[in-house]
Amino acid sequence: MARLARDFGEMVLALAVAALAVLLVAGCDRPREMPAQPAAAPAAAKAAPKTAPPATLDGRGIPATALRHRTELIRNARSVWGLAAPVAVFAAQVHQESGWRADAKSPVGARGMAQFMPATADWLSGLFPELAANEPYNPSWALRALVTYDHYLWDRLEAVTPCDRMAFALSAYNGGLGWVRRDSRLAASRGLAPDAWWDNVEAVNAGRSVGNWRENRGYPKRILRTLTPRYVAAGYGEGICHE
Repeated sequence: MARLARDFGEMVLALAVAALAVLLVAGCDRPREMPAQPAAAPAAAKAAPKTAPPATLDGRGIPATALRHRTELIRNARSVWGLAAPVAVFAAQVHQESGWRADAKSPVGARGMAQFMPATADWLSGLFPELAANEPYNPSWALRALVTYDHYLWDRLEAVTPCDRMAFALSAYNGGLGWVRRDSRLAASRGLAPDAWWDNVEAVNAGRSVGNWRENRGYPKRILRTLTPRYVAAGYGEGICHE
């Protein structure tokens, strides 16, 4: 009986050794498992889907169309005003007038980038031969007309500083030269400086409606104080208010 038990134990041990040998051999023959590959990364120059042009450039709130017309504006401004033309001011003015939209039309009938009323466009086209085409929806004509009319107004106004003088011209562009002169006379009658816009003529109203007066006072302020610095920073040339 004891012999039988010993024989049985030796048989079990032999079977165990054989099984272990089989497992070891299988483990050596089995290919090594590779680590999982990461998900494929997007291509570095993956094509972006086609979309509409961005509404602004460089985060400054400048319409993308402004860049397309920058060279044209610079050329026209320097032709009329000389090499020292305050191009950034005119760019800011176009921004204020139409947002650089060539097809802009206001509810009251002002047209194009420069937002001229038909009567004003007709008058300019008759006064200046280079504007004879009278095409307010043509960006080239509109930009030339804007800088030309600004210069026309500038020549008819005087002020204590170039910044004040441009503010007067912009007020006249928006509301008429006659109103600017009436406001200046009223300022003088109240002991204010008739040739200073800021805190002087801008503070009086010679008879416009409250709504029109507020719009007119906000026009030069936004162009010269808010928008012009953006265009200077974007490379559109110099402004005119440096204080």
